[in-house]
Amino acid sequence: MLKIDRLDAFYGQSQALRGFTITVSPGEVLCLLGRNGAGKTTALKAIMGAVDRKVMGMELDGVDLAQLPAHQIAKRGVGYVPQGRRLFAELTVRENLEIGLMTRNTGQAAFERALSYFPVLTERMDQRSGTLSGGEQTMLAIARALCIEPKIIILDEPTEGLMPSMIGKIRDVVLKLRGEGVGVLLVEQRIDAVLPVADRIAFMDHGEVKAEFGIEDVRADTSILKKYLGIGH
Repeated sequence: MLKIDRLDAFYGQSQALRGFTITVSPGEVLCLLGRNGAGKTTALKAIMGAVDRKVMGMELDGVDLAQLPAHQIAKRGVGYVPQGRRLFAELTVRENLEIGLMTRNTGQAAFERALSYFPVLTERMDQRSGTLSGGEQTMLAIARALCIEPKIIILDEPTEGLMPSMIGKIRDVVLKLRGEGVGVLLVEQRIDAVLPVADRIAFMDHGEVKAEFGIEDVRADTSILKKYLGIGH
């Protein structure tokens, strides 16, 4: 289980995250929702140690992560797919995946398991990742994160800019990961992409978690979406 207790984050003198507190259990999908600028992406970056932060407590399966640098957090089993994918565009598909393998010194089994989620990538092994379609780049970014055999995977808007058919594939992978006991922390703007996969939703605003609901409550009462996001469904 990933436990984060009172995480603050800063950009220079400006505080962007205030007391961010969540838990993500094995085999659970927690989605962060909020308007633009609510702090969702900052929360993910802060978990990974990519922005200045202060935290009362952060642990994964009882292992303290709070004092670790970013690369050590990944080594402990936290996979991260940032917004915009952040692939090494000049490297091939294979080389991008090998970078994922090096993170935790995982081997061929992890490589093959990651590819099993996205078989189309096996046909692109020697292709430079920058020449892949947007959907294929998203697949590669997720597969690279899966190469570390994560206990928790953090996804920042994985369906951004994708066609509906590709969104469906990403959704299916999230559900498969959940079924295999991987915890998923998901940031999404698309409500229709969230409702079929999330177990819980945490609504953020001004760098804070304002409320948290089980998905059945949100499905049953769409006024919750209107209250926290300003939209209907």
